[in-house]
Amino acid sequence: MRSGPPAGHDGIYHETAFFGSDEEFLAVVVPFLRDGVAAGEPTVSLFGERHQGLVRSALGTGSGVVFIDGDRHYLRPAVAIKRHREMLGGYVAEGATQIRIAGDVPHPGVGVPWEWWARYEAAANTVYNEFPMYGLCPYDTRTAPAEVLDHARRTHAYVVMPDGRRERSPLYQDPRDFLATAVNSWEDPLEALPPAVELVDPVVRHARLAVAGLQDIAGLAVDDLNGLVLSTSEAVTNALLYGRAPVRVRAWAVPGRIVVTVTDSGPGPADPSSGLMPGSGPGGLGLWLAHQLCSYVSLRRAPDGFTIRLVGGEPTMDGQGWAPALGEP
Repeated sequence: MRSGPPAGHDGIYHETAFFGSDEEFLAVVVPFLRDGVAAGEPTVSLFGERHQGLVRSALGTGSGVVFIDGDRHYLRPAVAIKRHREMLGGYVAEGATQIRIAGDVPHPGVGVPWEWWARYEAAANTVYNEFPMYGLCPYDTRTAPAEVLDHARRTHAYVVMPDGRRERSPLYQDPRDFLATAVNSWEDPLEALPPAVELVDPVVRHARLAVAGLQDIAGLAVDDLNGLVLSTSEAVTNALLYGRAPVRVRAWAVPGRIVVTVTDSGPGPADPSSGLMPGSGPGGLGLWLAHQLCSYVSLRRAPDGFTIRLVGGEPTMDGQGWAPALGEP
């Protein structure tokens, strides 16, 4: 039997909260966790290092809360979903009727790109809905950009106030509607320059070799390069098989980073959450692999076609957004 606000609710109960101080953060999170332990529910704290430290200090030792390193858990959305589903499935197999998870999703305010995490927050309402999950995702108004705060209201059905009041979000959208209309595709600053590689309707092998050839400039770690090359192969294969000609492959490189775009003239996958879960439709597994292997994946649907953007390496934030200034590692 479920406790608290989700009592009588089936599937995920997805809340957000907004705080402007450490005290407000703890006022929302600590009761959520303590109530879960008191109800005998698996209760998980999934925050990054700083917020996790605040929670640990507030709860003290022997709290009964499971602490998981949020910085490692939230490396990539598809990886986080896989880990979440394994954890939720394990608790349900042990007899849990509700699992509480509180965590902070990365965003540009902490140096992480937002587009695919916005897709994650919307998709969570679907990909976790087979489990009795009670999720709380608080956002720090001191660091989260306005777009992130707006998207949090659109992807969480409920908003919790620091004084404990709980309101239904008037901006909440059906996940498919949000994913199809609200998320803007990110572009790397390198794309303003002429590409180092430009191919039209290539043989897949040629596309792989062309991207691998940029390693002399980028000097990526072996795993990063291999993941990007494999993801390029999958993206080109999908475009040739399921998209519409012409298929264009472009790539740019600077020390520490390679950016690859694959564009075809078709509409792209029918499911706007494609890539976050292994897809059953055409090309779904390849897109999911790319989300597992690349440092970043961006999807763009436009009247003139569909583009998947793949990034290999470890880009950083600059003053205008995600990625270094042109030509910098």
